[in-house]
Amino acid sequence: MAAANLIDGRAIAEQLLAETAQRAAALVARGIRPGLAFVRVGEDPASKVYVGMKARTCERLGLHSRTEVLPESTPQSDLLKLIAALNADAAFHGILVQAPLPRHIDSATVFASVSAAKDVDGFHPLNMGKLMLGDSSGFVPCTPAGIHELLIRSRVNVDGAEVVILGRGNIVGKPMAAILCQKSKQANATVTLCHSGTRDLKSHCRRADILVAAMGVPNFVTADMVRAGAVVIDVGVNRVADAAAKGGSRLVGDVHFAAVQPIAGLITPNPGGVGPMTVAMLMANTVRAAELTAD
Repeated sequence: MAAANLIDGRAIAEQLLAETAQRAAALVARGIRPGLAFVRVGEDPASKVYVGMKARTCERLGLHSRTEVLPESTPQSDLLKLIAALNADAAFHGILVQAPLPRHIDSATVFASVSAAKDVDGFHPLNMGKLMLGDSSGFVPCTPAGIHELLIRSRVNVDGAEVVILGRGNIVGKPMAAILCQKSKQANATVTLCHSGTRDLKSHCRRADILVAAMGVPNFVTADMVRAGAVVIDVGVNRVADAAAKGGSRLVGDVHFAAVQPIAGLITPNPGGVGPMTVAMLMANTVRAAELTAD
């Protein structure tokens, strides 16, 4: 099938970024410059790339940002002190602690230490709780929020749809299910959350009007798992060996794209699908956090 069935995440992210830039400019005109602090612990190569990309997007949109880099061996107590200082710094409306964190640091404790009002990643227990309760005053995790925007802006009818989500993680799977099952506009779906203990996984997948793959297994979703005309959202980012690729490896999603694209009604490419939307939603959350301080 031609590219007509591709959901262009880059193009939709650009729309959202343009809207966010206008909102940021309106705040700057009122003397409020939205600020986002990044905290990175260690020298994980992927984390360095991601934080750098997000910081450049801040600059492009007119947001103030600062990146704090701590050594891999930093005690958890020192990281918590830094976060407490950023919580108290009025120059920053959002704080992002880049995952993964070193093994000796408890991620849940760290994410909970970020002020809920500055938790633009949406991982604070208060914001997660608000999402479960259908309270729109909190911040929603960026990747599932970005997927929701992709569906809305691609005119996918979510109301009453059968949605199957592969993966029950706290970053994508669980919050994605919470977003789509709410009794609200552009939600109201029937959601099945599948995982490693799910029986007869293929039968669940083949029932889906919308299939979201977020389990972190390369090329897991194959053609025989997808109903003709289904909307397929590929969240996975997996590095696989490839002697022909630069550096001897390449990135692939959780969906076997070449096999599934001809069957799908709509499908996200990977890269160029969900990834750009995650960054765009982070910027939107940061500007919203600044707007809330101005009200």
